[in-house]
Amino acid sequence: MAEFTTIARPYAQAAFKLAQQTRTLPAWSEMLGMAAVVATNAGLRKLLDNPRITPAQLAELFVDVCGERLNEAGRNLIRLLAERRRLAVLPEIFGLYEQFKNEAEGAVKAQLITAFPATDAQKQTIAAALKQRFGRDVQLEYITDPTLMGGAVVRAGDLVIDGSVRGKLTRLGTALNH
Repeated sequence: MAEFTTIARPYAQAAFKLAQQTRTLPAWSEMLGMAAVVATNAGLRKLLDNPRITPAQLAELFVDVCGERLNEAGRNLIRLLAERRRLAVLPEIFGLYEQFKNEAEGAVKAQLITAFPATDAQKQTIAAALKQRFGRDVQLEYITDPTLMGGAVVRAGDLVIDGSVRGKLTRLGTALNH
């Protein structure tokens, strides 16, 4: 959601700047990742929308669930987000933080989604092509999705290259209908 991204950006930037200053980028990745997972829990989502639960109660619940994975600054962020009723944007905060971190480290995070498991040679070829395209190192995540029927989809930031059979059939159907 664009609105969640707009809300999440200042929090992600603040967390990133703090992590840079304290040289704790990986620790913040872990903390924000854990908090994002907790925020996406279906049972907890219901509590986030419940007006009878106070922000302090929500913050303590988050802190308890995350446990020792949160340092004091991480707990403070959770409390601030709870106070402002913004805990639901934690997945977006995490995603933006990871983008900032990857940019600072000179890396691009990308997904290679294939209908069948890709061979090592295919993975290397695509990683090399993406590195050349972006001029930076590429961290590829490999996903197998049989619904693609064949081919592959590459996602890197705003770039989506859909070379899947499913995508081609969808585009063909759209062209025939117009």
